[in-house]
Amino acid sequence: MAGHGAPDIEPVDCHDLRVAVVAASWHIPVMDGLIAGAQRAFADHKVEAPVIVRVPGTFELPVTAAALAPSYDAVIALGVVIRGGTPHFDYVCNAATDGLTRVALDHQVPIGFGVLTCDDEQQALDRAGLEGSKEDKGYEAAAAALQTAATLKRIRRGYAT
Repeated sequence: MAGHGAPDIEPVDCHDLRVAVVAASWHIPVMDGLIAGAQRAFADHKVEAPVIVRVPGTFELPVTAAALAPSYDAVIALGVVIRGGTPHFDYVCNAATDGLTRVALDHQVPIGFGVLTCDDEQQALDRAGLEGSKEDKGYEAAAAALQTAATLKRIRRGYAT
């Protein structure tokens, strides 16, 4: 499992951050788990009023994240792509990854990368943070974006640590 070796980072107080989630709509049980995981991270980090925006699929995450980025301190992108029998999987995964990276760099806003790219539905369920899941990628993506946003805020105030 990819979770092996993950850092044990304590939540920080992010009550003053503006946070948005952009979440795909495909694979409802998996997406519900990812969103619930992000919400648990928000509670742990004291985020007060995150905005959640739904889009049709993972391909639409970057353009929506780009629209949100100027108004938020962090954006969490949640989606799932399950491999099928055509190259469509590769195109969507590459477009989402490249697009979200571009949004983060262009806007200097952390983008929590909660896009599951799985060979089958069971792999997605195992990472969705549901009861019985081995990992909670929604929580991890949100926590990473929040930690990074807090770090960027300190850097912009002149404090690098």
